Amino acid sequence: MSEKIDDSGRLSIMSTPIGNLEDMTYRAVRTLKEADLVAAEDTRRAMKLLNHFEVKVKTVSYHSHNEHQKTDWLINLVEEGQKVVILSDAGTPCIADPGFLAVRESVKRGIEPEVIPGVSALTFAAVAAGLPVDRFSFFGFLPVKKGKRASALEEIYAEQKTCFIYESPFRMEKLLKLIVEVMDPETQVAVIREATKIYEEVLRGTAQEILEQVGEKKWRGECVVVISPVKAEK
Repeated sequence: MSEKIDDSGRLSIMSTPIGNLEDMTYRAVRTLKEADLVAAEDTRRAMKLLNHFEVKVKTVSYHSHNEHQKTDWLINLVEEGQKVVILSDAGTPCIADPGFLAVRESVKRGIEPEVIPGVSALTFAAVAAGLPVDRFSFFGFLPVKKGKRASALEEIYAEQKTCFIYESPFRMEKLLKLIVEVMDPETQVAVIREATKIYEEVLRGTAQEILEQVGEKKWRGECVVVISPVKAEK
């Protein structure tokens, strides 16, 4: 006779603040306090969040390099009756962050994941950019090699709608120059830097204007780049 499975387990996919801890929701804090285990991209960063809200719970690393190995284990814990929370370093899991594999596997095994919504750099940028978002595409991080990045930008240009990408500050200048080269100097762009943090900044204008505006200044902080490559009517 098979052992009875405790159905009180729960898998929570939780959004966390992207900078300002005041963006944490009451529901998210309560869920953390009820959890048996928190699976986080970086347990050190997770501990800062947990300590801020005075939550004491066991943590384990769960990131892009080990999620294939650990997903089954986490779902097994849920089936055994444990309450497991998966959270990103910042923002929403599955949006250019781990989480998809856990959601897919839990659904396959008849477990409905509990989604704890909250902030995301993507949704923040959609509001802050001041560009049309009635239709848009999200490309995550573009390839690093110039040829593949250029091909990705050509694909974005062909979309003819607002597109969002994430970018490292170390590649921002090269990205803007490539937008000018592949698309057009007049392509409308918004760059959202350090969203919700002390040095939050939103730059808006053409790709050429933003290049000139920033000049030789070093880019700092993770950026969301919003591109509106709509061809002007002749």
